Amino acid sequence: MAPPVIVLLIWQFAAEMVLLYRGVAFPTPWQTVIRLGTLFGGARLSNYSLLVHIGASLQRWLVGFGIAASLGIGFGLIAGRVRAFEKATAGIPQMLLLIPGLAWIPVTILLFGIGESATIFMISVSAFAPIAINVLAGIKNIDIHLIRAAKMMGAGENALFFRVLIPAALPSVLSGLRIGLGTGWRVLVAAEMIVGTGTGLGYSIIQARWTLDYASSFACIVVICGIGLLFEQVCFKQLERRTIERWALGTGNR
Repeated sequence: MAPPVIVLLIWQFAAEMVLLYRGVAFPTPWQTVIRLGTLFGGARLSNYSLLVHIGASLQRWLVGFGIAASLGIGFGLIAGRVRAFEKATAGIPQMLLLIPGLAWIPVTILLFGIGESATIFMISVSAFAPIAINVLAGIKNIDIHLIRAAKMMGAGENALFFRVLIPAALPSVLSGLRIGLGTGWRVLVAAEMIVGTGTGLGYSIIQARWTLDYASSFACIVVICGIGLLFEQVCFKQLERRTIERWALGTGNR
C-alpha cells in the first residue's frame, strides 16, 4: 500500500502548494474521486459517457497492439531462423525503437489523415519495435546445447522450431509483449489528443482542458493509470508467470 499512499500525499501537497503560491485551483485526490464517481454515474464528458470513451480507447489499443504483436513475433521468429533475412532487416526495429511515438504524427496525418486509422497506426508502429527486438533476442540467445540435444534425439525442423526454439524463447517473447503493451497504451493516449476525433480518454483530457474542467482531466488520468496497471500487473504479469512456470515444469518432467 505504500506506493499509492505516497503518490496521494504528494498529489495533495502539490495541490495545496499550487493554490497557495499561484492561486490556481488544482484538483485534489478527493475532488478527483468525486468527479470520477459522477462520470461513472452517467455524467457526460465531451458528449459521451466515460464508459464510451474507455471502450473506444481499449478497442483502438487492442487492435493496434494485436497488429504489432503479430508483426513483431513473426519478424523475430523469421529473423531468428533465416540468417540472410536477419542481416538485411535486423536494424529496422532498432531504428524504429529510437523514434518517439509522437514523432510519427506528421507521417500518420499524411498517410491516414485524422481518425481511427491514424491512431491504430501510431500504436502499431511504436509497439512493433520492442516486441520484434525481444523475440529475435530470445531466439538468438537459446542455449545451443538444447538444439544439439534435440537434433541428436531425431527432432526435425518443425519439431525443433515448435518444441524447442519457441518454448526456450518464451520469456523474451513475453517480456517484449509486456513492453509493447505499455508502449502502445502510452502512444494511444497521446495519439487521441492530437489525431483522435470524438471519443477516447486522450481526446477527453484535451477537450476538458479547453473547458477548464481539470477535475475531469485528472479523473481520466486516474482511469488511464488504473487500466494500465490492470493489464500489466493483474492480467499480463500473471499470464507471464504461469506460462513460464508451466513450461519449466514441462521441461523438468521430460
